[in-house]
Formats: sequence, structure tokens, C-alpha cells
Amino acid sequence: MKTLNLLAAVLLIVGGLNWGLVALAEFDLVAWITGQEFGETSALSRIVYGLVGLAAVYGITQLVNRPNESARLRSASAGS
Repeated sequence: MKTLNLLAAVLLIVGGLNWGLVALAEFDLVAWITGQEFGETSALSRIVYGLVGLAAVYGITQLVNRPNESARLRSASAGS
């Protein structure tokens, strides 16, 4: 599970950096990595974009399914 979390985090960072660069510098990092021009797509870039989207969905599920840390800590300290 730690490997999946790390992979999702890396993909989310790539996606976030890509959108930040698109907004600030009109530079598409994923297109550049896959040998395309700004705004162009290829099968490989679409796969990368799809994986970034899946990583975002996975990240959302991790946030939603994560128990409330402060509630867990309160219950643990109350029992001691």
C-alpha cells in the first residue's frame, strides 16, 4: 500500500506542477516529456493524464476513508 501511496503522490505532484506551469508559463510539462508541443496530445501523454486523474480519485478516497486523526488521538488519551 505504501508503494501505491507513493506512486499516487508522485503523479499528483506531476499533475500539479504541470497545471501550475500551464498557468504561469504556458508550458505543458507532460507534453514536453512525451515529445509534444504545448496543447498537443499523444497516446502516451493521454495515459499520463489518465494516471494523474486516477491518482486524484485515489487521493480523494484516501482522504474520505481516513479516520479523523484528532478523534482517534482523543479516544486514545481518554483511555489511558
